[in-house]
Amino acid sequence: MSRIHSGHKGRAGSHRPYPIAKPTWETLDPQEVAEEAVKLAKTGLNSAQVGTILRDTHGVPSSRSVTGRRLSKLLEENGVHPDLPEDLQALLKRVVHLQRHLLTHPKDLSNSRGLHLMESRIRRLARYYRQRKVLPESWRYTSAGAVLQVE
Repeated sequence: MSRIHSGHKGRAGSHRPYPIAKPTWETLDPQEVAEEAVKLAKTGLNSAQVGTILRDTHGVPSSRSVTGRRLSKLLEENGVHPDLPEDLQALLKRVVHLQRHLLTHPKDLSNSRGLHLMESRIRRLARYYRQRKVLPESWRYTSAGAVLQVE
């Protein structure tokens, strides 16, 4: 695979294998992990942050190995999922930050190009999510709408 906006190939990296079985040293049962994850998500954290907190403070190496479901699916079943997918939300946040930077530094042409590339990545991702029925068909990216959705 290659990178989206460059002529270079991507770097292959190792990924942590997800064990199918629950670790023997894990003391929490799946119900407790699910309750803790929902409680953390209700405070406004996204699923990546919830997984990090479960790993660091509660000693859950992988919520998938303990509960048998991915963390995002677990939160969705309990009605605590965000309106926008996490990757799209992160891109919108980066675009808003870059727009504010370009207001004070209008001649920053390299970051202006980066903004155009990021906006095209958002449009591509939004098209994917509209096809998969994650976003409504009427959802379109606009720079003013991005500011409203991030704040």
